[in-house]
Amino acid sequence: MSARPILIAGDPRLAEKATPVTVFDSELADFIGDLFDTNTAATGAGLAANQIGDPRAIFVYDLRNEAGVRRRGHIINPVLETSEVPETMPDPEDDLEGCLSVPGEWFPTGRADWARVTGVDSTGAAVMAEGTGYFARCLQHETDHLEGHLYLHRLIGRNQRAARRMIKDRLWNRPGNSWLPDASASA
Repeated sequence: MSARPILIAGDPRLAEKATPVTVFDSELADFIGDLFDTNTAATGAGLAANQIGDPRAIFVYDLRNEAGVRRRGHIINPVLETSEVPETMPDPEDDLEGCLSVPGEWFPTGRADWARVTGVDSTGAAVMAEGTGYFARCLQHETDHLEGHLYLHRLIGRNQRAARRMIKDRLWNRPGNSWLPDASASA
């Protein structure tokens, strides 16, 4: 298992809806291991398969919530439920969100405070992840990826304008950009 290159905003594969997983074998388990290795090397909270160029509906997460409790797992073919998303402008401090496909950038993003994702694991057994706050944000963020959406698509007002400028300035409006996390840095 190893870290893989992470696609950067502008790559058309990030805008495609993921394909449901139907084959549960050792290759799938190895791939999930690569997702975890890549997420760890990048010091991410979560990573979706399409962020490393794979169209399957899979994401991993590995983070600590506000109370310091570690949440780690993977979900295949996820289905998301949430509480209501606030319609007000996101708080510039409490609602900051980043993404491994938008490296080095953070923008206030409105999200529901509660989320539940159901799906299956690498053996096809039913799994469920549920949480509030930061963990809920992560579940929504990774599920969005598998629907072909970056968190940048949820931005509003001045944050949306700032993100558009940033993408243009960094030349991320062109396909084919990626970065390789340093696996030795996280070891």
